[in-house]
Amino acid sequence: MSLKTPVIAVFDIGKTNKKVFLWSTTFEIVFEKQQTFDEIVDEDGFACEDLGALQQWIVSTFAELCQLPEFEIIGLNFSAYGASFVYVDRVGEPVAPLYNYLKPVSKAFPYAEYSGENEFARKTASPILGNLNSGLQVYESTFRPFWPEVFKAVHFSNYLASLFTGRLVSEITSIGCHTALWDFDLGQYHPWVATIQDQLAPISTEAYLPIDGINYGLGLHDSSAALVPYLRSISDEFVLLSTGTWCIAMHPFNESPLSAEELAEDVLCYLQPNGKPVKASRLFGGHFHEEQVARMEAHFGGSYKDLTFSERVFSMTSRDSSVFECAFASRDLHDFPDLASAYDQFMVDLVGQQLHSLDLLLKDAPVKQLLVDGGFSKNEWYMRLLAHALPEVEVYAAEVAQASALGAALMVYEGDTPKDLIQLKRF
Repeated sequence: MSLKTPVIAVFDIGKTNKKVFLWSTTFEIVFEKQQTFDEIVDEDGFACEDLGALQQWIVSTFAELCQLPEFEIIGLNFSAYGASFVYVDRVGEPVAPLYNYLKPVSKAFPYAEYSGENEFARKTASPILGNLNSGLQVYESTFRPFWPEVFKAVHFSNYLASLFTGRLVSEITSIGCHTALWDFDLGQYHPWVATIQDQLAPISTEAYLPIDGINYGLGLHDSSAALVPYLRSISDEFVLLSTGTWCIAMHPFNESPLSAEELAEDVLCYLQPNGKPVKASRLFGGHFHEEQVARMEAHFGGSYKDLTFSERVFSMTSRDSSVFECAFASRDLHDFPDLASAYDQFMVDLVGQQLHSLDLLLKDAPVKQLLVDGGFSKNEWYMRLLAHALPEVEVYAAEVAQASALGAALMVYEGDTPKDLIQLKRF
């Protein structure tokens, strides 16, 4: 009888931080490691992920984990950011860089052939956002010199999984994350995809592939993965606000059709692993926070982490702003006497934008609970300002470790889901 602890390995690949976890079968983290990589540039000189270095780290790290004497790996999966494709040849080798989804579009997509931008965006649940609509990256790549070498275009998380399964597939959460590929009316690829479908990896509905005693997952889009533990643990209707570089609010119980207003303000739909749509709104909140904190600390000195929350923020007003632009960015720091007052105003502005983003989801389908996970769940300004502004909603910080990675782990686990996965702290 083996005395090794059975564990599930998950690589959680964010834009900045790359992490690996080992989860016990009671879904406690028993091992974790973090890595960062310097960016490289693509053939146009635009910054991009160093796919080669990342791939080498994943393969070597998994080999090391398999040698740990105290653990027996029974599952492996990946959660990763979306809006990214890997282009591989017939032997599975990448033939192009992992292009950055923030790179400007250089080839115009023929929206007019598909009833125009508005209808195209509605049907694909994808606001028109250039390369963040990753299907358009594939369209543009058809004009690049490497295209004749491409055997398959594979979603990023699915490609990482293929390093171990040997299977090039597309799974539904990666297809559905604002790719402009999926027709949400028809529940299948949009008609335009016929022009590239031979190069897309085939769709798989399997959650994992059992190979030599290990359940190998196919990879998941990180936002959709983060929703999995909540859907399995929370019985009441809720909105999950998953915070990181992006603050993504997901409403699994809002079945109202997307409107033109919503699409214009970065409301879209994702797909759950079971293929059911999830209405969501996005704010680049973590990115705004990182940029503005750096600006404030450079101006005033000190660290925002040393500041203490003050209820004076409840009497402050926010600046109206688009969800696409940081409301605080145009404020003159010379108008503030110190870092504390500037940070207070910044968080009031940021939460004002977050509330607007949430309103777009809640106006047609109110809920009793707002669950906040990720980095901002530990930010007292963010949590208390949300709770103060939403007295009719129970606002909770979700005490769940690494929700995206946990969701990916659950997808390859054959046993029952523990009932105490999520601890909630009310604000």
